[in-house]
Amino acid sequence: MIVVFPDGSRVRASSISDRRVDDPERAFGLYLDARWQPTWPADLIEWRDFGLPEDGESAAQMIEGAFRRARQGELVEVGCLGGSGRTGTVLACMAALAGVPPAEAVAWVRHAYKAEAVETVEQEEWVRWFAGRACGQRDPS
Repeated sequence: MIVVFPDGSRVRASSISDRRVDDPERAFGLYLDARWQPTWPADLIEWRDFGLPEDGESAAQMIEGAFRRARQGELVEVGCLGGSGRTGTVLACMAALAGVPPAEAVAWVRHAYKAEAVETVEQEEWVRWFAGRACGQRDPS
């Protein structure tokens, strides 16, 4: 599914069941599960299901890099296994980069993408940490 952010950037969110090796539209992938095994240009974040990235700073840099590509018009694909928790968390981080206030980023992605996005309280908190780090914003809540 293509998610269009408030700044006009577009990112495709995918589950592993949507995996296509021969996708001519995809320019880059950001994957949150090693089972994707991309043979195309991609970054892989070590991130266990229902958890947080193993290295938060490295993950934040990869998310920022992938979103820069999307802003430049490249089709970036973000995916985990089911396309909800980890994918939703990354999309919420990208929403903050696109100008959505940190306190609203999770709700925004649940509305724009899917209601099940961002599955744990810890993932919601990580989105706020990311937004504060990347955007220099503090979440008032």
